[in-house]
Amino acid sequence: MGTVERRRAPDDGGATASSTVPRSPRPPDLGIPAARGEAPAKGRELPEAHQRSERYEQEETRTPYRPLWVEEPARRRRMPDPVRTAAVRAVLIIAVTLIQAMVAFLCTLAGSWLAFPMVLSSVASTVVATWGALDVWVTRQVWNQRNGVVSTPASTARALRRERRRARRQAKAAERAQERIPGRGGAGQLSHS
Repeated sequence: MGTVERRRAPDDGGATASSTVPRSPRPPDLGIPAARGEAPAKGRELPEAHQRSERYEQEETRTPYRPLWVEEPARRRRMPDPVRTAAVRAVLIIAVTLIQAMVAFLCTLAGSWLAFPMVLSSVASTVVATWGALDVWVTRQVWNQRNGVVSTPASTARALRRERRRARRQAKAAERAQERIPGRGGAGQLSHS
């Protein structure tokens, strides 16, 4: 009905009285309550779209804030920089080689003069692509050799190394003890005859 609410006066026999609130220049409210959470007046139904937005707002206030995505830890560790560089180089070379091979095939089908040079260049590119793939493998092996493999505390290799070190220390200690004791093991002899 607009911003002015009309009521039936109890004294009048059917006459209507209007409140003295002036009309605003805004369009009518179409049955939407003015304040949030305010229930509509009796007999007035909310439009369906507004009911949905009300439900959405209520759900939004009930559920906590959820981010758009959740960051998960990577399954595998990131490749070392030199290895990644070699891998990117190899992928680009292989892609160019495949394109050259396709162009050579199409030129051959079309009977173009370009077919022979493209076949030669694709053969050369195949050699370079093979080198690129081997370069990734070699770079990875070199990086592993220089920087080592990270061993976990529960690693069996670490326990074996620890035992070997302990045995070496004990052997050296026994050797030193033998050298210190005179008269044993040939200590003090001047010649071997």
